[in-house]
Amino acid sequence: MEWWIWLLLGLVLLGLEVMTPGGFYLLFFGCGAVAVGIVVAAGVSAEAWVQWLLFSGLSILALLLFRRPLLEKVRRSTPSGEVDSLVGQAAVAMDEIGGGAMGKVELRGTSWSARNAGTAAVGAGQRCKVEKVDGLTLWVRGE
Repeated sequence: MEWWIWLLLGLVLLGLEVMTPGGFYLLFFGCGAVAVGIVVAAGVSAEAWVQWLLFSGLSILALLLFRRPLLEKVRRSTPSGEVDSLVGQAAVAMDEIGGGAMGKVELRGTSWSARNAGTAAVGAGQRCKVEKVDGLTLWVRGE
């Protein structure tokens, strides 16, 4: 194959890696294709089977050697845990919410769906405490 085809293939694989969630598989095959393109452009190898063997070998070797350390480095730099927790915050009921019923509360200037975690009703305008966050629903209990 021509050297520019290998470079183009490498760039396409690298671009696909950027667009997919971090599995870091296509990255190594893209780098392998770019490396084979450089070797072919330098005139070292012209046989197609040698190019494919070199591509496969380089890609798999790089995958086996560098994928795990790269994943560990990315995971270490990713913050773990909750960045901003709403649990324990005070909200204001926008309408009356019966025991175990759904309603609306205002928290930090935003309207939220809320479920009353207690048995006593929470009146409109009454302050309540967030006990749990389930998706976009706040579980609240009247103060």
